[in-house]
Amino acid sequence: MKLRRIAGSLLVTTMVATGSPALATPPGPGMTATVIRKVTAGGTDWILREITIPPGQATGWHWHSGRVSGLVKAGTLSHYGADCKSDGVYQPGGVIQESSGPGYVHIGVNHGTTPLVLEVLYVQPAGSPFANDAPNPGCGFQ
Repeated sequence: MKLRRIAGSLLVTTMVATGSPALATPPGPGMTATVIRKVTAGGTDWILREITIPPGQATGWHWHSGRVSGLVKAGTLSHYGADCKSDGVYQPGGVIQESSGPGYVHIGVNHGTTPLVLEVLYVQPAGSPFANDAPNPGCGFQ
C-alpha cells in the first residue's frame, strides 16, 4: 500500500511538473544498436552506429540533441513527425537527415517483413544521449 502511494505521488508530481504523465515510448523489443566508431573533438561527439529494427517494431518517440544522418542498408524505414504524418519512406540506399531539438519529435517504424538496418551518424554535444525520449504526441501507432 505504501509503495502504491509513493508511485501515485511520483505520477502526480510528474504531471504537475510537465503538464502530462511521463509517457515516453521506448524502442520496440528486439531493436539493437552497435557503436561502430566514436570520436570526440572540440566538445562534439561524432558517433557511427548500426541500428537494427525487427519487422513491426519502432524506435519509440524521441528527439535528438544534435544532427543525425542515416543510411538505410536493408529493409524500409517509415518516418513520422509529431503531426502523425509520414515525412518519408526510405528504401535501401536512401539517406535521411533529422533535425535536432525538442521541437522535432519523431519516430522510425519498420512496417516491413524483414529487419530494417540503418547506419547512423550522430554529431552532437559531447556526452549527450543518442536520443531523448518523448511521449506519443497522440498518433494511433507506437
